[in-house]
Amino acid sequence: MAFQDESRENEMRELFQLERMDGAGRGDTDAVLKLGDSQIIEFELKSTSRGSVTTVRDFGPEHIAKWRTKHWLIGFYDSNEKLQYCVYATPSHMKPWIDEKASYVQPDFDLAHFVPDLINQSIMHQIVGNKDIYTLEDAKRIHKKQYSTQQYRETMDIPSGYSPSKMLQILKDRCRYVIERGSTLNNPHIPAKHFDSLQKINTNHPVVLRDLVKEYLCTLT
Repeated sequence: MAFQDESRENEMRELFQLERMDGAGRGDTDAVLKLGDSQIIEFELKSTSRGSVTTVRDFGPEHIAKWRTKHWLIGFYDSNEKLQYCVYATPSHMKPWIDEKASYVQPDFDLAHFVPDLINQSIMHQIVGNKDIYTLEDAKRIHKKQYSTQQYRETMDIPSGYSPSKMLQILKDRCRYVIERGSTLNNPHIPAKHFDSLQKINTNHPVVLRDLVKEYLCTLT
């Protein structure tokens, strides 16, 4: 995470009196709001000084699944890094944008699901040769750094190597990875107009946010 983004997130957490989950790292929930003794609302924090809101590199199914239940806080900054206002976006408000991106990437991830199983031993022989035993070097040449050294060792199904059936599985795993890697979106932006209808929060931040969250939760019951 860039220093600027981290500084903005810290400012927004403090301003809205939100907490960071214990042990949370990059890619985890940005902040939580505790309502009462047991209810925890998870937030995605974003910010922008250019109108549209940047998201993440390699956007794919994991982000789609994670973001569908998240509540969002977006901070709008000026060119001098001064916060102008924030908006609160509910999961329902973010759903159309998430659905649009999910629909866009789904065919590619369907390919990643179906295509690897079309690879047979004849195709494997053309790529890695026809052998009774495949070596660690053979496996690394195909799957490169996608397995750790320990994973390569644990995947061996015969002494010091891999059977043809195991090597076929490694090749399928590589095919799946390559397609999935090429199927992700690089930092899709959320257009500023997506937030135009939302209330601007620029005073009494903790109270206003909690009232808006409670109002949204009431619509679900």
